[in-house]
Amino acid sequence: MSEQVVVGLSGGPEGEQLLRRGARILERGGGGHLLAVHVRFTDHPADESPRELESQRQLVVDLGGSYHAVGGDRAAQALLDFARSAGATDLVVGAGRKRLFGGLLAEAPVAWEVARDGGDLDVHLVGAGPARRRPRAAPWGLGARRVLVGLGLAVLLPGLASVLLLSAGQRSFAAGILSYLLAAVVVALVGGFWPALLAALLGSLLLNYYFSDPVGTFNIADPERIFELAVFGAVAVAVALVVGFAARRAKEAAAAGAEAATLSELARGALAQDDTVEGFLDHVRENFQVTGAALFVRGNAADETGEDHAPGHRSAGTWRLEAGTGADLPGTWQEADTSERIDDSTVLALSGRPLAASDRRLLAAFGAHLLAVRQRLQLRRSREDNVRLSEGNKMRTAILRAVSHDLRTPLAGIKLAVASLRQPGVRFPPEEERELLATIEDYSDRLDALVANLLDLSRLNSDVVSPLLVPVRWPEVLPQALRGLPAGISIDVAGAAPVRADPGMLERVVANVAENAVKYAGQAAGITVSAREADAGTGRPAAAELLVIDHGPGVPDEELASIVQPFHRLDDGRADGRPGAGTGLGLAVAKGFTEAMGGTLLARPTPGGGLTVVVRLPLAEPEPQRKENE
Repeated sequence: MSEQVVVGLSGGPEGEQLLRRGARILERGGGGHLLAVHVRFTDHPADESPRELESQRQLVVDLGGSYHAVGGDRAAQALLDFARSAGATDLVVGAGRKRLFGGLLAEAPVAWEVARDGGDLDVHLVGAGPARRRPRAAPWGLGARRVLVGLGLAVLLPGLASVLLLSAGQRSFAAGILSYLLAAVVVALVGGFWPALLAALLGSLLLNYYFSDPVGTFNIADPERIFELAVFGAVAVAVALVVGFAARRAKEAAAAGAEAATLSELARGALAQDDTVEGFLDHVRENFQVTGAALFVRGNAADETGEDHAPGHRSAGTWRLEAGTGADLPGTWQEADTSERIDDSTVLALSGRPLAASDRRLLAAFGAHLLAVRQRLQLRRSREDNVRLSEGNKMRTAILRAVSHDLRTPLAGIKLAVASLRQPGVRFPPEEERELLATIEDYSDRLDALVANLLDLSRLNSDVVSPLLVPVRWPEVLPQALRGLPAGISIDVAGAAPVRADPGMLERVVANVAENAVKYAGQAAGITVSAREADAGTGRPAAAELLVIDHGPGVPDEELASIVQPFHRLDDGRADGRPGAGTGLGLAVAKGFTEAMGGTLLARPTPGGGLTVVVRLPLAEPEPQRKENE
């Protein structure tokens, strides 16, 4: 089983060091998969650098791993949940310095929580300079720990104020009110409403006991003192209420910031990669830490996207499961723990746990983005269809042009020759009669070659070519391929190793390339056919090359890549100066057959002038030697 190493990212510069440590762990373990995860908090302000995260995302890709983003309230728990769901063996996190007083006034660093709760995971704590701790609560955030501290201060500060005032001989009622009010305000800032209320109550009792006549009792002789004590309590409660209101607003702002950061991450991911529906659902499942995510569509909504539905898609009434990821997919969207209706015909459904109201708002944003993903896929398919139609139209137009010229010309020549021979009362000399018959035969051969190339091109475009690959030696195919071409072509294939090819296809390839050389360079240009073993680079399969070299007028450099395209002709390049008689299909068919056999065909200039066409094919595997006793 390969190792799975999870690296926790905080969005700080130490992330690169953590990622490289994770990569080294994989190398020592013999390979595996690297997963980088960034936890974004839903109730804390974002403390991250988008630039650092983008750089680390790219580094993860360069290291061969994958990048993930999840949401959660506790970083340590979210990291551990992700690592266990991914089947991780190791977890790498940045280790910061322990905080004073055991973290009483602030939450402990994530690394120590992970190390404490990691269980059977191998947790690697990496010191990376000043640690980036878990984003702390806003200054006015009221966690359970701060409330406990506030309750302690609510008991301690009023008593301390009493001791200080009495030891200094201050028994002024005004001094007492200000001191206890200050204590209540401090407690409110630390612990919120209930500790402040307790501090106000204790302050009122102490103020009455020590600073209100009669001193030393809880009786109140002056009615004005009752009003002053009531005002004191109201002010303390008001301060506590303001602090609580500020804390709630801070939490809402932090949650909004986390949602904005998540949406920013979502937008960056959409721009950085080409999402599919399944890939996007994986992102949803990871972000919300659920076990399954599914997309349900109703009626023909799925068909409108142009997607083919795989067998096994379940349906529920008029609703259909279009795509889903995870181990626990709901049978219908009504059975899901959380569902978000994107529009009248599309529902995003999650299973595993119900989402809170704040997460539901974020899920709605994910749903809107999912619609954009589906629309982009639909547009891409439409664009591909349009490209195919455009290419088909170009091909049909080219075929019509070729048929209109290259079919009608030989047909007209055949008809003229036949009509001449059939004229009543006209007898041609034997030489002229043989010339007319030779014209009929030549034009018939041209028609046969044209029809054969059109049929071969149609087969190649339809992907119905199935070569039978066997070891083939060049001397086995060259004589038949060069049959019918003018004599004088030089052949040098002695000692050439056999190639892995289809004999019939290879014969057509050589015939088309050689015929093209004779047609445009002329026999007098000196055409050579030679074979050699290709210079294979490291890691590349051994190959052999057949070179058809001519010394004709050649091809301009800007035309080299296009001469192997269908219906491309260099009519002005004929050696005899006459217009080209071909259709521009010979090299295109040769290239298609060569690629079907696993080879390549390319054209390049011949040194000194002319054109060289190179047919490269894989070498045939050597036959096993037979044992002597067989």
